[in-house]
Amino acid sequence: DMLRKSMATFKFTGGVSAFRDKLIDGMAARGYPRDFAERTFRQLEGFGSYGFPESHAASFALVAYASAWLKCWHPDAFCTALLNSQPMGFYAPAQIVRDAQAHGVEVRPVCVNASEWDCTLEPVDGRFAVRLGLRMVKGLAEAHAQVIARAAPFASVEDLWRRAEVPKPALIRIAEADCFHAFGLSRRRAVWAIKGLPDSDLPLFAALESNEPTVPLRPMSAGREVAEDYSRTGLSLRRHPVAFLRGDLEKRRILTCTDAMALPNRRWAELAGLVLVRQRPGSAKGTMFITLEDETGIANLVVWPKVFEANRRIILSASIIAARGMIQREGEVVHFVVHRLSDLSDALASVGNRGAFPLPHGRGDEFHNASPAPDPRHPKPRDMFIRDLHLDTIKVGTRDFR
Repeated sequence: DMLRKSMATFKFTGGVSAFRDKLIDGMAARGYPRDFAERTFRQLEGFGSYGFPESHAASFALVAYASAWLKCWHPDAFCTALLNSQPMGFYAPAQIVRDAQAHGVEVRPVCVNASEWDCTLEPVDGRFAVRLGLRMVKGLAEAHAQVIARAAPFASVEDLWRRAEVPKPALIRIAEADCFHAFGLSRRRAVWAIKGLPDSDLPLFAALESNEPTVPLRPMSAGREVAEDYSRTGLSLRRHPVAFLRGDLEKRRILTCTDAMALPNRRWAELAGLVLVRQRPGSAKGTMFITLEDETGIANLVVWPKVFEANRRIILSASIIAARGMIQREGEVVHFVVHRLSDLSDALASVGNRGAFPLPHGRGDEFHNASPAPDPRHPKPRDMFIRDLHLDTIKVGTRDFR
């Protein structure tokens, strides 16, 4: 057993050699020729230097093949499984949902009458649509969500409150995530209805009808809806936030990610997008790789060490950046080699103040921040929270890897 463990130890050399005499003498004692025993040991000794990484490579290849097959033939189930396994993996939920939509999968919003705790599959025209689960609502307890799912469907907000007996703070979280559209209620009207419920469900008051007058509430702008979605669910079925800035970007001759990455080799261009992933592998000799996303797709940026040092603050802190650089194309592999960067975070923060657009209701994106230790030269600013004061900004975290 110790021989087996020595062969399965990665980056540990010489472990198998300690068993040389014992193995050869034991085989000779059992009638094997000594030269055969020595050849056998040399083979075991050689395998011990690469057997562990080879076995891991084989196991990872199997997982990768099975995942690729599932994503190709059952993208709806693949998307649902990944969402229900969060937090995990390289990609955030918003990216998983957008990729599923790009491959023809219908993704439906969280709904108090249709959603379970987990994301589920709903039959539609011989295929399946992905129904987002109540787990997507930030701050909602699973126990409260399970009670709502078991008691559904409901006829109104008041019906939900009386039958599910879920505390009003939990209902407000659901309303702020825009999950009451089954009742024809917007986000603001749902919150208003919940705050108008009585403090207790006493039999005397249960028989009374609400006489509260109807108050017209100003509808949110499309940008404000997206900003609220970002802070409530972490992914969006609405318009991509960069789309709100497209007019301003076009005036600056900034291309979309798809158009920029389709340019011929060595062509200069400028593009902009949300910062999704920043990677600086130890084997890359200081080179950083950044993934940007806009409403058309993604772009893979290569930032050389000198460019990184010159733009350190922007790279480590900006939520959305514009990059000026050159296309590097080798076959189907395309990268954007960065020469200059600019911070567009202020423009992104203004999305909540943009005018109304004829958009359907949905969710919004906010990527989980798994960044490494912050740069001590640029302390992270504190976020001040005041109850019932919603700032019209979009905060985008990134997935950072070293």
